[in-house]
Order: sequence, then C-alpha cells, then structure tokens
Amino acid sequence: MKKILSLILSLCMLATMSVCAFAEDYDVSVGTAPVCLSSTVDGSLDGIPSPTAMSVTVPTSLPMAMADDGTVVTASGCRIVNHSYGAVRVKSAEITAVNGWSLTAFGEKSILANEKVDSNLLGFALSVGGGPLAVTDYSDPISQMLFSKPMEGCYLSGEGNPCASSVSVDYSAIVTPLSYAVTNACVAEIVFVIEWDTAN
Repeated sequence: MKKILSLILSLCMLATMSVCAFAEDYDVSVGTAPVCLSSTVDGSLDGIPSPTAMSVTVPTSLPMAMADDGTVVTASGCRIVNHSYGAVRVKSAEITAVNGWSLTAFGEKSILANEKVDSNLLGFALSVGGGPLAVTDYSDPISQMLFSKPMEGCYLSGEGNPCASSVSVDYSAIVTPLSYAVTNACVAEIVFVIEWDTAN
C-alpha cells in the first residue's frame, strides 16, 4: 500500500513539474499598431488634407477724437480675439499715415505746440495685452513698425480658454491743431500680423 501511495505522490510531483515546464516554454506574441493622424477639412479619415483653421478678430477701427483744447480721447474696449482651436500670437504691428497726414514722435501734446496749425502730424502709441508701449518716432513720416516680433501681452490661447483667448488693444495719440472740423477722417492705418504660436 505504501508503495502505491509513493507512486501516486511521485506522479503528482511529476505532473506539477511538467506544468511549470509548459509555462516556461509558452511563447508571447507582440504586435505594434501605429497611431496615425490625418488633418482634414471635415475631420474624416479620407477627407481633403488641411491644417487647423485660423480665425482671429482684430479691431476694424481705432477711433479717436480731439477736443478743442487739443486733448485726444481714444476708445476703450478694443480687443484682439482668437476664435481658433490653436494658440496664436501677434507677430507685428505697422502704422502707415494716409490722406495727407504724417507720423511724428509720440509724447506729451506740448511737443507739437510749435508746429503749424493744419500740419497734419500724428504721434501714436500702442499696447497689446497690457504689454510694453510701442510708439512712433521721427524715423519715417509715412510708415513705421510699432513692433516686429511678439512681445509680452501678444500671446493668445486657443478658443477653449476664454480668459486668455483675447487681449486688449490700448492706444493713445497726439495730433497737431486743426483750423476746421473733421468727422471720422482716416489719418492712419494699422496692420496687425497674427501667426500661430508654434513650439519652435
């Protein structure tokens, strides 16, 4: 009887060891699945290739009014608003005098006190997003680059972040005296260049 029990126990031990041997010999198959992205107009996998659409609103005008004592009042609440999914930045802003006006240095209105009436001189200052003040100078009476690379305040997040997807446009001006009344006279134009805020 003891021999039979010993034989059974030996067979059980042998069966246990064979299971371990099978586990060690088991092969694992590994497969790699690439994750591919296509950017298309309509978001379909076989759609027309297209980058992300940029949609940004800039002020359509920057109105100002000169009081009869020469003080220039400008509008408040002007903003640049990013409606795009991606982040953008204001790359540059350039001002060009038009309709017989010329650019001059910005400062206190008193610096124009010696200029002739109807000289049609404009000194201009601009700040985007509360960043540094960019001002006109004496360098070019027709066209001047207010800034040529993004500065502090020029960065806007994508549309999903309402607190950071728009920035203020604040501005000030001085102008020479006028001997006649004007209404909505266009004296200059500003071109804002907006670009993607890229990682490189």
